[in-house]
Amino acid sequence: MNLHPADRKLTPIAEALPELLASLPRMEETEEVPLRVAVGRILGTEVLAGIDVPPHANSAMDGYAVRAVEFSKERIFPISQRIAAGEVGNSLNTGCVARIFTGAPLPPGADAVVMQENIESLSEGIRILQSVHPGENVRAAGEDIKTGQLLFEPGRRLYPQDLGVLASVGLSHIAVRRRLRVALLVTGDELAMPGTPLRPGQIYNSNYFTLHALLSNLCAEVIEMGMVQDDYEATRSVLVQAAEEADVIVSTGGVSVGEEDHVKAAVESLGGLDLWKLAIKPGKPFASGKVCGKQFFGLPGNPVSAFVTFVLLVRPALLFMQGTSRLFPDWLDVPAGFAIDRSGERQEYLRVRVQEDGEGNASLERFDNQSSGVGASLSLADGLAVVPPKTAVLVGDRLKFLPFSELV
Repeated sequence: MNLHPADRKLTPIAEALPELLASLPRMEETEEVPLRVAVGRILGTEVLAGIDVPPHANSAMDGYAVRAVEFSKERIFPISQRIAAGEVGNSLNTGCVARIFTGAPLPPGADAVVMQENIESLSEGIRILQSVHPGENVRAAGEDIKTGQLLFEPGRRLYPQDLGVLASVGLSHIAVRRRLRVALLVTGDELAMPGTPLRPGQIYNSNYFTLHALLSNLCAEVIEMGMVQDDYEATRSVLVQAAEEADVIVSTGGVSVGEEDHVKAAVESLGGLDLWKLAIKPGKPFASGKVCGKQFFGLPGNPVSAFVTFVLLVRPALLFMQGTSRLFPDWLDVPAGFAIDRSGERQEYLRVRVQEDGEGNASLERFDNQSSGVGASLSLADGLAVVPPKTAVLVGDRLKFLPFSELV
């Protein structure tokens, strides 16, 4: 790739990410947590089922438990018992049926359930109106999960539905990887915290809240290092403290080369940078390296750049460190509803919305203002569309689309 002179040292993300992941340690420590708070955590061990689910054959609907072989449209079957969910019935007498409700165990001797809609109710019993087959409307024991079955392997990130599966086999606690301790610091003398009045030249600190939320959604333990003034010694001191308390350090701002940008120099004095400046837009001034042996990520100060570099690089890195087996969500291919004459030298990640026409066909609409300082566009957008370097886009061209719903 022939880059613009100013961009010759930029690293393509396709090269940067594998190199970054190869340099990261894996978290091996585990802890047991109650199932109700395990969503989003990474499994530390494999999980085998200790019981069958369901543990007994049961009725799939309200109706009548029968012996299928006894079916006759002419016969009247007396009702010998009533079995509700949570109750256990007696053996089914020959020539009889049992009134049964959804989820109730099938009584011994029965092998099918007739829907209540398919019977005629009479004073002396019921008449079955349609033929019955063995196993009809019956959930077999172990139909969902069998004893000894492998449910999940180590490294799986637990979703809400996974907790239901684990609960169904009787687990109340589960072994997961220890939460990563992530030190979060924000640099910039121009920043003020919401709730305080702005002085001339100040803006409110939005990146802190975005990054704190993104880290929390990854179940990280966020260590708040506060806002750091634009001063080399102050920056260096906070980085040393962060390395003592955390597994990972995430900063935003100060990684460029201006006179007031001190993060890069401070990091290099305490360890070093393995990666600096990416061939992406937005997010070029991204940095990663080590501070006193701890992993460091330096994100740009512009809100869109900070968000994009986090979801594309920091998120998969933190998941990797926790041992998860799935680092990246699946991209979608969606037609563009816009045109670009020719993209620049860097791979572009455009904020887009998904629009549907009257026939339900989806296309991507690009926000006109793609400035990295327009943070509100992240809330208005549905995700990111990828445009490779030096590429023209025509309406209808299929682009890779990454929904925010998969990232946050």
